[in-house]
Amino acid sequence: MARIIKVNHIGIASGADSSALDFFSSGLGLPDGGSEWVPQDKVKVRFLPIGESRIELLEPVGEEGPIQKHLQTRGPGIHHLCLEVDDLPGMLEHLKQRGVRLIDSEPRLGAHGTLVAFIHPKSTGGILIELVQAQQKNLI
Repeated sequence: MARIIKVNHIGIASGADSSALDFFSSGLGLPDGGSEWVPQDKVKVRFLPIGESRIELLEPVGEEGPIQKHLQTRGPGIHHLCLEVDDLPGMLEHLKQRGVRLIDSEPRLGAHGTLVAFIHPKSTGGILIELVQAQQKNLI
């Protein structure tokens, strides 16, 4: 059976200003792991390692996209919790069999060549949960 390995990261919708990055890197001393553009989500992501996990700062690019909508309706702050799994397709099948509402019923490509899928907050007590698995050949 598919297993959760660890908390991979906490995603924070931060907008285009640098206040969140300044706080986490200068204020708390976390190293800047660099940024990456994720075109399918219209977002620039920046990871800051903290132990075995990371803080992910999410900056919308353009006027549309899930992070831009989140910022418009809820403002900056925690966007999602990401759990790393060892078998994403297997975990999604497990959740489907239990009637969990999924945003992504199949894995899709995420940042850093990973496979990702999101679970709808209505099935998790109000928390948007991302599942992630390191990219492996022939999974999608």
